[in-house]
Amino acid sequence: MGGIGVTTDDEPAASPRDTERNETRTERLDRNWASLLQELRVVQTGGQILTGLMLTVPFQEGFEELTARQQYVFVVSLVFAVLSTITLISPVALHRLLFRRHAIDRLVNRAHRLTLIGITFLGMALTGVLAVIFDIVFGGWAALSAAAMAVVVFACMWVVLPVNERRRLGDD
Repeated sequence: MGGIGVTTDDEPAASPRDTERNETRTERLDRNWASLLQELRVVQTGGQILTGLMLTVPFQEGFEELTARQQYVFVVSLVFAVLSTITLISPVALHRLLFRRHAIDRLVNRAHRLTLIGITFLGMALTGVLAVIFDIVFGGWAALSAAAMAVVVFACMWVVLPVNERRRLGDD
């Protein structure tokens, strides 16, 4: 399954959109790669800032005062933040290793999938951090409610809305 503006291995070589832009398959892949890089710049920055801040928290005064559950949720969230950072940076490493191999189609496809995985990890990290903060400030039920609401909002904004837009455009 490909993303909006991204080609996949099973996508036909030409589509009506190719003629609208009057571009070759390679030009389309280059444009998709450039578009993906712009998206990665946005999401990488937020993810890296979150990860960097989270890496310092256990060394701050007061961390040991968190309950075992709060520390556990925090550390799991930290793992998701680190996984997000690794996954969102992976397209750059992939590009370096595939550079000059005439594999732009594979690069765009794999980078697209890595980006979706990285965004998922980022959402999980943000949900966990939100849960810990709400647990500290308001208690367990508020933490569960905030985490559940975050999952719903992420699912709506990052999955439901884009999928609905794809359907409206006529993509499968």
